Amino acid sequence: MTDTFGRNDLSAAPTVGTVMGSRTRSRTSTTGLHGHPLAANMARVAVAEVVGTFMLVLTIVGTAIGATLAKPVAGAPYGSLAVPLAGGIVLAIVVAGLGHVSGAHFNPAVTLGLAVNRRFPWRFVPAYIAAQFVGAVIAALAAWGLYGGQARSVAHLGATYPAPGVSVGSAFAAEAVVTFMLVLVVISVATDNRAPAGVAAMAIGAALAAAILISGPLTGAGVNPARAIGPMIVAGKFTDWWVYLVAPLVGGIAAATVYERVLRPGSTPTRS
Repeated sequence: MTDTFGRNDLSAAPTVGTVMGSRTRSRTSTTGLHGHPLAANMARVAVAEVVGTFMLVLTIVGTAIGATLAKPVAGAPYGSLAVPLAGGIVLAIVVAGLGHVSGAHFNPAVTLGLAVNRRFPWRFVPAYIAAQFVGAVIAALAAWGLYGGQARSVAHLGATYPAPGVSVGSAFAAEAVVTFMLVLVVISVATDNRAPAGVAAMAIGAALAAAILISGPLTGAGVNPARAIGPMIVAGKFTDWWVYLVAPLVGGIAAATVYERVLRPGSTPTRS
């Protein structure tokens, strides 16, 4: 028996999310997040990651642009709560709609967190991350086209940057912490069969909404290197860009490591 991802022999490798019965048993699996097949056609998987990230980023930055430009929608313009609401809803939608195709990562912090902890094959990482950044850049271009020149010149296409008075260290900490929260929920509900069935999409969407509510006033809520860097590239605004690239990756890897090393091995309480 070889110890690789993508095997078709399900008896040879446990499904991602099962509790390992032996310390010598490999954590490798034939399935990824939400049970999608890791041996699936990579072109199809990459397209799913592009489309899902596009939908996620366009919804978030489009809502942020609408709020910044005070564009009314059948009444008053969007308020600050519109962005976390939009982000949470669209993430729940794309997870439910595309999770079975690609695992619905849509975030390099999720992909790297899984790979570092041997829950995702490293050979697929470049394709996933490239697809996520492509989707984010296309979303920023689409927002520019839909909302016009002011979307770029005034709203900067929803590009993130620390709020006035927020230090680089505080911004880094905020982005790392909220991404930790999001990725911990993603891995918990999408890889562990002890989680209640059917809650994954809603829980993941709610986790993103909570992350945006926390970090929005401090950093503009990147929570995702692709979501942050994609609009920066198109807007040409790179304020503290490395914070929005590195901090979420640190938070995502930490979350995956905590879940794998501490939370996953725990057994479900039983009644005596």
